[in-house]
Amino acid sequence: MNELNKLHENIKIDEILENIEKYDNNELFKSYSNEKNIYIRNELIERYIYIAEILSKKYANRGIEYDDLFQVASLGLIYAIERYDITRGFKFSSFATPTIIGEIKKYFRDKGWALRVPRRVQVLSKKINITKEKLNQELQRVPTIEDIANYLKCSQEEVLEAMEASQVYSPKSLDVFFNNSKDDNNVQLKDLIGVDDKYYLLFENRDFINRMFEKLNKVEARIITDRYFNNKTQITVANELNVSQMTISRMEKKIISKFKKEYDKIYDI
Repeated sequence: MNELNKLHENIKIDEILENIEKYDNNELFKSYSNEKNIYIRNELIERYIYIAEILSKKYANRGIEYDDLFQVASLGLIYAIERYDITRGFKFSSFATPTIIGEIKKYFRDKGWALRVPRRVQVLSKKINITKEKLNQELQRVPTIEDIANYLKCSQEEVLEAMEASQVYSPKSLDVFFNNSKDDNNVQLKDLIGVDDKYYLLFENRDFINRMFEKLNKVEARIITDRYFNNKTQITVANELNVSQMTISRMEKKIISKFKKEYDKIYDI
C-alpha cells in the first residue's frame, strides 16, 4: 500500500513538473511542502522574484550596490519559500516581505559600514535615528542629546559615540564639490579637510637638524644647543665659554644663516 501511495505521489510530481506553468501558486506550495522538489522551488522563485526586485530597489542608493542587494533579497526569497506554511492561511507575499527585508537589513548592518563598528553601536545608531524622529514630533523641537539618552536609557557619551560612528556608514568622496559662497569656484572636500601631519613634519625637521649638527664644530654645536634647546641667554652662554656676548651673537647669526642656506638648497625654496 505504501509503495502504491509513493508511486502515485511520484506520478503526481512528474505531472506537475511536466505542466508546471498550468498550476497555481497554492498548488505548487503544497507540492513543494511535501516533496521539496528543487524544480518546483525554482518555479516559485521565478514567480515571486519581483518581490526581491522591488525591495532591492527600495533600499538602493544607501551605500550598497543594487546588484548586491538583489542577491541578498533573492536569498531571502528562498528562505521564505522554504519556511512558508500554506496551511496558516496568509498570503506568501505577506510572509516573504518581512523575511526579505530582514535579510537586507542584516546585510546593511554587517557590510554597509565603511569602517568596522561594534554591533552594539550600529544597533544604537539605528535606535537614535528612530528616537530623534519620534521625540521631534512629541517635543515639537529638535531633541537634545540628553533627551535621546533619557529616552533610550543610556548615557549621553554612548549617544554621542553612536552618532559619531554613524558618519562612517556612507562616507563622502574626497572629490565631491561644494559651492563656495565667496567666489564662483567650487571647492572639493579634500581641500577643506586636508591637514599636514605634524609628526611627519617634526620627524623631517629633526632629521634636517641632525644632519646640520654634523657640519658644526663643537663650539658651534654647543651654542645652538644651549640657546635653542636649553633656553640659555646669550650672556649665560658667553660667560660659560669665556667670550663676549657680541661674539656669541655673531656666531649664532652665522650658524643660523648656514642653516637657512642649507634648508633652502634641500627644499628648493
